[in-house]
Amino acid sequence: MRNFIHILFAALLITGLGFLAFIAVPVQRTEPQKALADDWRPEEGQGEYAMRLADCAACHTAPDGELFAGNRPIESPLGTIYSSNITPDEATGIGGWSLDDFRAALYDGVRPDGTHLYPAMPYENYRKLTEEDIRALYHYFMEELGPVENRTLQADLSFPFDQRWGLRAWKWVALGDPGFVADTDDPVLVRGEYLVEGPGHCGACHTPRNNLMAEAALETSDEAFLSGGEIGGWTAPPLRGPDSAIRGWSVQDVAAILATGRNAHAAINGEMQLVVRDSTQFMSHEDLQALAAYLVNLNDGSTAPDRAEETETEALLVSADPDMPLGPRLYLDNCNACHFADGRGADEVFPELDGSSLVTAQSPTGLISMILAGSELPSTAERPSSLRMPGFGDRLSDEEVAELASFVRSAWNNGEPPVTPAQVAELRRDAQAKRD
Repeated sequence: MRNFIHILFAALLITGLGFLAFIAVPVQRTEPQKALADDWRPEEGQGEYAMRLADCAACHTAPDGELFAGNRPIESPLGTIYSSNITPDEATGIGGWSLDDFRAALYDGVRPDGTHLYPAMPYENYRKLTEEDIRALYHYFMEELGPVENRTLQADLSFPFDQRWGLRAWKWVALGDPGFVADTDDPVLVRGEYLVEGPGHCGACHTPRNNLMAEAALETSDEAFLSGGEIGGWTAPPLRGPDSAIRGWSVQDVAAILATGRNAHAAINGEMQLVVRDSTQFMSHEDLQALAAYLVNLNDGSTAPDRAEETETEALLVSADPDMPLGPRLYLDNCNACHFADGRGADEVFPELDGSSLVTAQSPTGLISMILAGSELPSTAERPSSLRMPGFGDRLSDEEVAELASFVRSAWNNGEPPVTPAQVAELRRDAQAKRD
């Protein structure tokens, strides 16, 4: 018996020491993936451009807050995380960080004191950043910005997710190898692949999450990469595969929606509005073409699905039959003026609903959110007009929104299952909770 107690005590002691070591031993920082001269400096504008590619402003600027001063609330399934202050303020920002500290945040998700950053910071993707882009970013934030004093709010997460030390184990599973390795030899496609996998961190939204809430894939070679996701109550559609939102689109179609938020087929919504507003509209023509060519290539040049020129839905709507069901009547009252009876909308103004990835998504949350809250296209250099679709949450009940959404999902050449009032009610409650 005494020997058993000694063995048990020793096992507990070893376990305890191992646990303390797991928490206390400093994280090994990832080294630079390329050696640059100590006196290397970015060209004029290179740092700001790298910041645009990495879309830093969208997350690190709070609504009505100062640029890069943090405290933008980022909703996650586990609670609310607040973005950090990345101005060069010594007390509340990154003013005291070295280049190695900065790289460790981007590659390893750790602060200089060893505190783990929540993966709302997309270091899963930033591990592919080149050393040139890292140094350009560091120069921009340290030497081209002014400091702003603004202390970061504490994340509102329940136990055990508020224990940051647990992220160390998560990273062992979630993080891939550092550095970027192209899946092709074509220089244009290589550039596009780098922009998507690395600074653009497109997979953070457009790739599904696994059971550990890590991205299911991080590289082009894995078919799960860019196969669709959901963020903040909006659908991030698949960008490859049979249900790809850009199936049949040309390189110019893709480049247009990245530069302006709209094209002849669709208009952006949800978090993508911030991406266009703060990032992709500032890309060079060459980078837009490279990114678009890469995405089109992922779809193997597939053509758009055939659609009937005249549908039963169009004939029903044009008839204006007073005895038609509630769904089409609601469409005529609220949607027809812009999206028309044929569901084709108007090029670069009102997006198509016939075949729309938002409408036909497996999850109807994005469509419901759009009907409830509306949406606004950002003003861009190429399209300065800011177009807005009004929300109908105040005028339509849960039952009416469900009828309208169900009609649109099954109308024209669409064929998706209906929406329930309970789904609408849940999203309405979530939206109200965020406003409160």
